[in-house]
Amino acid sequence: MAGDERELGILDGGTIELLGQIARSSNETFLVEVADPADADEKSWAIYKPELGEKPLWDFEPGLYRRERAAYLLSAALGWDLVPATVVRDDAPFGIGSLQWFVECNLAEHYFTLMEGFPQTHDDLRRMAVFDVVTNNTDRKAGHVLRGTDGRIWGIDHGLCFSAPFKLRTVIWDFGGEPVDEGLLADIAPLAEEVPAEVAELLDAAEVRALRERVQSLLMRRMFPIDVTGRWFPWPLI
Repeated sequence: MAGDERELGILDGGTIELLGQIARSSNETFLVEVADPADADEKSWAIYKPELGEKPLWDFEPGLYRRERAAYLLSAALGWDLVPATVVRDDAPFGIGSLQWFVECNLAEHYFTLMEGFPQTHDDLRRMAVFDVVTNNTDRKAGHVLRGTDGRIWGIDHGLCFSAPFKLRTVIWDFGGEPVDEGLLADIAPLAEEVPAEVAELLDAAEVRALRERVQSLLMRRMFPIDVTGRWFPWPLI
């Protein structure tokens, strides 16, 4: 948490300098450098997603940056720390948007390579699968699962989460039908009654209610869902 607080302080208060645009991103996404407010010579990388660069969607209102922030806050509230530190900045180069701490990683690794070659990551991937069910993640591509240089597993790109209607689209189906670990169920159980206020204020009432209902359903089933249609995948897969 101390690391998070430092990262949040830099993201919240640091001067932002554009370094370049991320290629092949569905929305306009930028790599930026953020100066530490306490030491301007100390600079860190972050990912900036402005509302101005979002493509119109029929099923999500503009302002996907709010969902990026909500995913971080929910992960932090659960104590899972799956999502890199994320803030909202309205003074960024192209206007309001999300600013997320950059994860140093091997970009050749993703969900499929981790599942196949690194069984020690599977418990973290199970936790991410539960997180995706709870948040109703509509876009969990394999490349949205990163292993940091420190070995930690991270999830990124949560702009298409928290929809009230069922929209789960994910590559994480390997655990379908398995019992969910009791510890994970205990972690999410409070959400069945109340969503943290700082998360709820970024969503609408129907989305907050649906989140609670998804948790209630998972607590009753106590099993990872199975894709009975064979179509609940994002595209492209990576």
